[in-house]
Order: sequence, then structure tokens, then C-alpha cells
Amino acid sequence: MRGKLTADAPLAPLVWFKSGGAAQWLFEPKDVADLQDFLRNLDPQTPVMALGLGSNLIVRDGGVRGVVIRLGKAFATVEQVDATALKCGGGASGILVSSKARDAGIAGVEFLRSIPGTVGGFVRMNGGAYGRETADVLVECEVVLRSGELRTLAVDALGYSYRHSELPEGAVVVSATFRGSPGEPADIQIEMDRIATSREASQPLRSKTGGSTFKNPDGDKAWRLVDAAGCRGLTRGGAQVSEKHTNFLINTGDATSADIEGLGDDVRARVKAACGVELEWEIQRVGVIA
Repeated sequence: MRGKLTADAPLAPLVWFKSGGAAQWLFEPKDVADLQDFLRNLDPQTPVMALGLGSNLIVRDGGVRGVVIRLGKAFATVEQVDATALKCGGGASGILVSSKARDAGIAGVEFLRSIPGTVGGFVRMNGGAYGRETADVLVECEVVLRSGELRTLAVDALGYSYRHSELPEGAVVVSATFRGSPGEPADIQIEMDRIATSREASQPLRSKTGGSTFKNPDGDKAWRLVDAAGCRGLTRGGAQVSEKHTNFLINTGDATSADIEGLGDDVRARVKAACGVELEWEIQRVGVIA
């Protein structure tokens, strides 16, 4: 093992909500081979979870059992494959990928600029925004399976649907190849700026939040239903439904993860009572309830 292994590692500093318990173990591999060796030699019964930027995640207050895998700088890479394709490390951010695409004159991946996460998270969750999603641009991904085997999976093998994939349990995405289309860097930058401006105007970006909380139901918007149910500004402990965008929950300062998740369930109950719609969580909730 050449990476860094930490016992009882606090996860709150690593997630956007800044709440939650510790990981039983946190492993930051040095490279793909190091990750393979680690998983190959790990007790098969030990749970494994990958962690990106922690933007779409509630870590419960009791922490996470087993091993949390965090891909560091060695995995934050973007390489041009050909005129319209990029191979990106699982730890690369959406901003890095879209910026490298712009510099290479590759259009079509500007939307990744607006998703606060890493390539691994995009692939796992079929991340999307502004009318596009990962399934539209992904060619293939490389994953390290729970057994330590490195495998390449084509986009068709991932069973994509809205904010969902059938990625194998415990698999860690270490790279992904995205394909766009030829474009002018200046035009690509204009589109990136448009997305950034729209996001700044509509979302509580400077708050401790987790991104979009609920999936949009068919033919409707989650924020509209939350607003219609009278939940704008609703609080529970230190957690609040954003006044700026009602599909965002906020840690106003001292919220526990139980406050945040409980507020989300309060919202779901109110929307169900008011509109008859059962909102589905988009934010992942992991770990042990304290």
C-alpha cells in the first residue's frame, strides 16, 4: 500500500454540508495499481464507498463503516484522446473537464461546468444539467471492481436512466472518456459563462448545501412542488430549505446530518400531502444514523 490510510477519519470537512460522522477508514490511493492492490487484499466483507467532492451527499452522524475511497490529485487528470474526445481521471472536477475541452476546441461538455462534483460521481449518477447528462457524452469508463479487477465498461453497459446507473456495487470509477463535437473555444467559453451566470443567479452557491435535493418528477420540477407545498424557508434544527432555490437544503451553521435529512423528509411529506407526488431523493444518504 503506497497511498494514505487513515483510521476514524472525519468526513464533515470533506463534504459540502460540513456535517456528519467519521469514516471507519479513509483510503487515498496513490494510483490505479495501488487501489487495485488495496481492494484485492481487503476482506471481501468490508464495505467500500467512493467519495468525490462530497457535493451530493449526506453523511449521517454515526459515520460510515468500512472503507471510504477518496481519489486525490493523481486522479484529477484530463488528456485529449483525439479531435473530439477527452480521457478524464475519476477525481477530475467538472470545471477542469469543461475548461480543458474548451482549450481543445471540443464543444458539448460545457454542462459539466455547472455540476459540483467529479467525473466518478458524474458517471455513477448520470449527472446532468442544462438539458444534457453524462449518458449523452460518455464513451466508456474504467472502474476498479471490489475484487481489485480493472475493467472497462462501455456506456451501454451502465444501464443509464435519470440520475441512475447500474454500476457494480463497490466499484470505483478511475477514468472516463467523453466525446463532444468540434467547436470554437470562444463560443464554448460564451456557453460556459452563460451557464455559470445562470447558476449564480438561481442557486445558493455560497452556502453549505448539497446541490439538488430531489429528482424532478416526470413533467414537473421538484422546486416548484416544494414551493407550492409552502416549504420555502422551512427549517429543522440548523437546516433550512433555501429561500433562493427550494430544491436546495442548507446548513445554516450548526445543522446535524439528522437535521438535514429530517428536513428533507418533512418536505417530502408536505409535498405528498399537498400535491400527491412522492419526491425521490437525488442526494445520496450514507452511513449510520446516530
